[in-house]
Amino acid sequence: MRVLVAGVGNELKGDDGFGVLAACAAGADPRLRGYVTVFETGIGGIHLVQELMRGYDAVLLFDACDRGATPGTLFLLAPDLPDVAGFTDRERRDFFADIHYATPVRALTLAREVGALPPLVRIVAAQIAEADTFGTEMSPAMHDAIMPAVDMAFEVIVALEGREAAE
Repeated sequence: MRVLVAGVGNELKGDDGFGVLAACAAGADPRLRGYVTVFETGIGGIHLVQELMRGYDAVLLFDACDRGATPGTLFLLAPDLPDVAGFTDRERRDFFADIHYATPVRALTLAREVGALPPLVRIVAAQIAEADTFGTEMSPAMHDAIMPAVDMAFEVIVALEGREAAE
């Protein structure tokens, strides 16, 4: 089994850097298994796609989100990827136009379209406190959510181990 744990986000936009910092914390965690690769993609969605092309059974992304909850609230999400087969050529081109600044959904959709998306994809997302802040300082609520997010990711990994052993 091969699992990719990736952090996405922009460290220069305060709370949006959550995913990158959570990936750093996961990479330093003593629970890290040998079959888990930790990768910081930042805002380079194409780098995530390229890494997924190496072949993984699962991908877990850390990311910031805005779902209207209390700042720092964690969510375990399965992404809802669009069906680009129904897009016109122009819509498809516009959707994939700037993959370097892509949202995770766009990068994951591209990975699916090139046959690199693993069967299991989950996003460990934390509710941001402030969406439009520039600077490297994250809000206390987001900072406090990093280790619980890492714990959530490892719970998913342990569950995958159990599923793998049962097969």
